[in-house]
Amino acid sequence: MPAFAGVAAYYMNGMQITRDDISDRMAAVGYIADRDLATALWMMNFLKRPLLLEGEAGVGKTEVAKALAAVHGAELIRLQCYEGLDQNAALYEWNYQRQLLAIKTREGEDADSIEEHIFSEKYLLERPLLAAIRRLDPPVLLIDEVDRADEEFEAFLLELLSDFQVSIPELGTIKATAIPRVVLTSNGTRELSDALRRRCLYHYVDFPDVDREAKIILTRTPGIDTALALQIANMVAAVRKEDLRKLPGVAETLDWAATLAGLHIHDLRQEPEAVHETMICLLKTREDRGQLTREVTERLLGKVA
Repeated sequence: MPAFAGVAAYYMNGMQITRDDISDRMAAVGYIADRDLATALWMMNFLKRPLLLEGEAGVGKTEVAKALAAVHGAELIRLQCYEGLDQNAALYEWNYQRQLLAIKTREGEDADSIEEHIFSEKYLLERPLLAAIRRLDPPVLLIDEVDRADEEFEAFLLELLSDFQVSIPELGTIKATAIPRVVLTSNGTRELSDALRRRCLYHYVDFPDVDREAKIILTRTPGIDTALALQIANMVAAVRKEDLRKLPGVAETLDWAATLAGLHIHDLRQEPEAVHETMICLLKTREDRGQLTREVTERLLGKVA
């Protein structure tokens, strides 16, 4: 019996969803997922587990969460991680300015009643994590570049993902109304804890192969020739094999494809000068730009089908 041919399934709007359905639905919103990623997304929904996506910058990890939100018609709530991120910035804060104004307007009232008033929902500022667990319909919670946050925040995040509830001293414990679909991304700049990895399903997102990148170009660049999309994918694959400081990601590929299509180029091999000049879409450092000389560009063009 083929894998996933059994009774295990999850449902969307009353319809049983298979792994192939995930691929088709992702493609319909502009994301071309390979079979391994489609499997990871299927398992994420079936098991109700967070999904950790790891890989180089620019391979499309963030776009997975955006596409997943579109597929489910769900709100996308994004927490961008950075060094020094603390619980308040990620969870909630009190609107201190409004609280001060409220205190001034209630001068002379009992201190306990003032405190009860200013520490109420009216003055609570939701941040991404609190917002995600208070939605009536499950959103997609994107915790982007979690490796940029420090270990203390990671420990707090692990607790939240385990219980999907938070404690606010002035309001008590707030439990999730609906469990969000959680996608975490990491560029691998810091090793994540074993505890966080155990809590999540895991998928490594690599640069797409030539055929899949050509499909991505065709999906995201309206009107482009199929032959040109394949040439661009082959050329970008060749560029990524060079010793560059920053390898071009999928977003750079799409910028380059749009540029070439806009210049009405149909065959890269016939336009080596235009190819070289427009490769600023792919190369993002002075060193990389200097390394891919015209001679190197022509050499790489020789590998284009």
